[in-house]
Amino acid sequence: MIVKKLTSSGFRNFNELEFCPNENMNVIFGDNAQGKTNLLEAIWLFCGAKSFRGAKDSELLGFEKQRAVNSLDFVFGGVEKNAKIIIEDKRKAELSGKKLSSAAALAGEFYAIVFSPADLNLINDGPAVRRRFLDTAIGQLYPIYNEKLRNYYKAVAQRNSILRDIKYNLDVEYFLDDFETSLATLSKEIIKYRLRYVEILGDTTPELYSGISGEKETLNIAYSSTIPASAEVDDIKKILKQARKEDVFKGVTSVGPHRDDLNLTLNGNPLKNFGSQGQKRSVCLTLKLSEAKVIKKIAGEYPVALLDDVMSELDKSRQDFILNHIKDWQVFITCCDPSNIKGLESGTVFQMEGGNFCNITVK
Repeated sequence: MIVKKLTSSGFRNFNELEFCPNENMNVIFGDNAQGKTNLLEAIWLFCGAKSFRGAKDSELLGFEKQRAVNSLDFVFGGVEKNAKIIIEDKRKAELSGKKLSSAAALAGEFYAIVFSPADLNLINDGPAVRRRFLDTAIGQLYPIYNEKLRNYYKAVAQRNSILRDIKYNLDVEYFLDDFETSLATLSKEIIKYRLRYVEILGDTTPELYSGISGEKETLNIAYSSTIPASAEVDDIKKILKQARKEDVFKGVTSVGPHRDDLNLTLNGNPLKNFGSQGQKRSVCLTLKLSEAKVIKKIAGEYPVALLDDVMSELDKSRQDFILNHIKDWQVFITCCDPSNIKGLESGTVFQMEGGNFCNITVK
């Protein structure tokens, strides 16, 4: 997966931008608010996902702009393609000149991983952050998973609504059976996808963790579910039914994939409780780079790697690993302090100012 050219107009602080990156290492540096993260965000959107910054579509438009257009020329599987995203009231997309049903339909056509400072909280924050990591990664590889996940959360919301109404009208409990059948079916499918993904992810992490940290600890990853992995649809329906009394009291659904977690341990000890800050940073970076390895294994090519403002959070050895030991991938790194990239051995360095490039250096 290689980005050949990105053109952007009306997006964030880009008036008219043309970006032709190096096929290997690209470093974009400059002061804050010059457009570095906007550049990575523009590329990321071609995965079909929402902004990794949590921005609404309307927030992607430049000041006093009514329309933004991003165009990406890229190579996947030896085939040159072009994708276009048009942002007005919402995002629309085209692929090789053909209009798509939605921007989300780009999922599976272009692959990327993104690592931002917020991801350094992947260990310390709650289970929702780790579920989102899994769901975003799986959804890139299997777009149908996104649909199943949306349907699942709709069913959870409907069941929760009935649970709250039961306190005032016992007759509505009759409707729970139908929603629980749907929930059980979708739960089984979602858990199957997650278990398989975590299994493949776990195969890639030991070598990467060793390279990043230089440590001898053993990193283990396991999926923790409120529903047994061996449970069939009928078993899950029984589990949901057994939980009704407690769920009515709390007004929420207490079991299911929306309650699950990703357990991370070093030498058998929970990383969240016993890991040092350096170990946690190493594991976070390992998970993101392992995500790229999984994409390579399943899709056949490495995704592009978007690493946003993480160099200052890493020590020299980890900086060196990112700059000089990620091979055969196209990498985009943003940073504010040029001293963080002094160790770069080869690649292209772009200096950004006011939404455009003011200097380009090839090493």
